[in-house]
Amino acid sequence: MAEHKGELRRRVGNTVALVAVCVLICGIAFAGAIVFLMPGEQEQVAPVGAATPDRRVTQPVAAPLPVKPPGTKPAAKGYPCQGYSGLQKKVPLKMVLEDTFAWGNNPPYKAGNGAGDIKWESNPYQDPSWHLWLHSLRWLGNGIDHTKAGNAAARTHTLAIIRDWIKDNPFPWKNDASASESTMHRTNVLICARQALLTGLHAKKLPAQYKWLDEALLTHAQYMIDHWSGSRNHGTDESIALFGVGCTFGREDLMKKAVGRLNEGVVQSIDSQGTTNEQSVGYAGFNYRLWGRAAAVVRGCGIDPGPAIDARRKLLAEWMALATKPNGELFQIGNSTREKVASVPGTPWEFVATKGKSGPRPEHRTGIFKGGFIFGRTGWGEKRPFDEESAYSIRFGPSKKYHGHDDHMSINYNWHGQDVLIDPGYYGYKQGDLQNWAPSQAAHNVMTIPTAQGKLVPTRLVGSVSTPNSDYYELADEPAEGVSRSRDILVLKDPDVVIALDRGESGSNQRYETLWHLPPGQTVTVQSPTTAVATGAKMRTHLFQIPFGATTGTTTVEQGKSNPAQGWYLADIFNAKPAPVVKFTQTGQNARILSVIAPAASGEQVSYSTRSAGTNFFVDLTVGTRKVTVKVAPDGRLTRMN
Repeated sequence: MAEHKGELRRRVGNTVALVAVCVLICGIAFAGAIVFLMPGEQEQVAPVGAATPDRRVTQPVAAPLPVKPPGTKPAAKGYPCQGYSGLQKKVPLKMVLEDTFAWGNNPPYKAGNGAGDIKWESNPYQDPSWHLWLHSLRWLGNGIDHTKAGNAAARTHTLAIIRDWIKDNPFPWKNDASASESTMHRTNVLICARQALLTGLHAKKLPAQYKWLDEALLTHAQYMIDHWSGSRNHGTDESIALFGVGCTFGREDLMKKAVGRLNEGVVQSIDSQGTTNEQSVGYAGFNYRLWGRAAAVVRGCGIDPGPAIDARRKLLAEWMALATKPNGELFQIGNSTREKVASVPGTPWEFVATKGKSGPRPEHRTGIFKGGFIFGRTGWGEKRPFDEESAYSIRFGPSKKYHGHDDHMSINYNWHGQDVLIDPGYYGYKQGDLQNWAPSQAAHNVMTIPTAQGKLVPTRLVGSVSTPNSDYYELADEPAEGVSRSRDILVLKDPDVVIALDRGESGSNQRYETLWHLPPGQTVTVQSPTTAVATGAKMRTHLFQIPFGATTGTTTVEQGKSNPAQGWYLADIFNAKPAPVVKFTQTGQNARILSVIAPAASGEQVSYSTRSAGTNFFVDLTVGTRKVTVKVAPDGRLTRMN
């Protein structure tokens, strides 16, 4: 029976590995609930001894670390239980005692026989995230808390589940992706269980019958030494957990190893401008909290983590302030859920979270970051109410990796605190057309070329100019063999409008589609081949495909489509809502798509006219009572004239 169970586990583990070998799910929210539920990408094992910046480093597996009693140097405060990321909220003690697990929107599932014998190969919903969290043991949080309170039944059953995991997943558990990728989470659960056991038994020393728990902690530490994920949030979590084992046992060698890795990792995880290497705004916020936790636990054990962590977190806080929209939400870029920014006292995050009422004001209203992000806004509430400012984000830079999307050249726009152009979010790691669509170009505000075989490429920021009432950017790349693409973007202030010129060139006929993703709940009317109007509760967005040059195009709308997916919004990985996408299309070898995105109050009129003077093309735009003229130069440069 044991052999049969092991074989089943190996089969399911291999299946899960094919789906998502490196399932990174992060999520310690300020309020204790899960905010980010983010699996990562497929593991590629490097040759022995070879280090790569983007992938896990695998070294020869050593024998498990010997168990040593706590050292003679007591920790300053010790390593506190790191909690359970909110997983315990869906698994009350009654469910723990019944071996029943629940995660996400899925119904509870009885994963064991009621006596702590769990079928670790279980994955009834074929969801890699569900399977990983089962192996994390974080769902045992209520059992551990009741163990701490002296509940004998909770102690017996919870420890039986933990011991069953250890028995059924022998070191080094590499063949099961969920077991290996949840190692650092499970390590912290084992530390919590050890502390709860001592408290519940009123003991200072772990009784001999629980020696297996200490042995398990040391084998977990050995696994993290042998398989470090490097300078990413996963590697940071591993280093924190490794440090926790060292602090628990007074092992200076483990603590030194962990602190060394933290200092090595932070300068790669957060660059000198404050950009994280995750290519995700959601992960940037998570990393800010994660690195704060890293510094705190190191100091809690009486060790100085050094200056690097605090310095890079300061830069990241300034970056995050610019990545926040006037409505207090973060731009949803890369693998990011919809999230309201939380106040971090004494940082620019406090300023944006309080809408300018307290905290240091960011020094700049725009920021260009070499990591591939541009953020800008009309102001910080100096001349109009804070939440009536407008803000935008633009992506460029290195090609997609980690938790990024194929979103280069995409612009997201928030007008007077209301979303106008959105990133549709991401779907997690369940198989399906939404999972394939969400990270693709088709899910972003870019010009796509669906008739060309695309590839992941870096995108260049060719130039930029900012004035008090406009910001201009030029970007370029080669998204497919023999195809070039460029985008000139002009973001205006008073009136707050976005203008984009997309140009594509190819040696053969192609279909060029500029996509504009709008928030769910809006009604879009195509008024002509060049005009669409989106009506929301308090605003109307006018989208113009302005005739420019010899090419002509069409304007269409898609919403809530499947196979292939198009027209959705995902506030989180569990809920998809239909959301309109306006599509400006041209065909031919070359394309020039000139778009104007003009949001306005419901009663305001919006119109435009065009004219030419020499080699220059002009757009005269009226939004309510405000008028503006934009020049389009022969090379595509966009300039505000008044």
